[in-house]
Amino acid sequence: MKEFAIKAFDDSAEIKRRFARDHADRIVLVAQLIGRAFQTGHKVLLFGNGGSATDAAHIAAEFVGRYKRERAPFPAIALATDIAAITCIANDYGFEELFARQVHAHGQRGDVAIAISTSGNSPNVLKGVEAATSLGLTTIAWTGGSGGKLTGMVDHAFVVPSTLTARIQESHITLGHVLCELIEDHVLANPA
Repeated sequence: MKEFAIKAFDDSAEIKRRFARDHADRIVLVAQLIGRAFQTGHKVLLFGNGGSATDAAHIAAEFVGRYKRERAPFPAIALATDIAAITCIANDYGFEELFARQVHAHGQRGDVAIAISTSGNSPNVLKGVEAATSLGLTTIAWTGGSGGKLTGMVDHAFVVPSTLTARIQESHITLGHVLCELIEDHVLANPA
């Protein structure tokens, strides 16, 4: 069991290293893009299912609260946290409309949508991206494996080089933390 534990950590670290090398330029670009959105009064909408929903909530909380620096809150909303909205939309419109309906309610041109799906094929996530695109939001995907349909639908795609959900999610939360730190540094270093 000890060898299994060591191998799991080694595999996770190697996947993160490959991901960082493949996406470093895009990470910086997206951090600057989100920082500019915050500076100009716009918000970030984050959404996904299951573990991806909790990753969305985690990163939204880092923006609204703080990551490392004391600062004004950044506007971010995780769309899988309002149980009343979730059950209402799922009941009245169907689960596939869960994120699209909320994007239409909260999104506006200049905002940023971060769609999280380890497969890149979750129907409600895809519909959320369609809604974001129709409203003129900048769209970002966090996915894995082949990237699924999601990668071809967004402005900026981050595809983790793994097909294992756990390894993909481990890279996603690291990506979120790195973006938080870069955005705090960018926004605070370059006030509007």
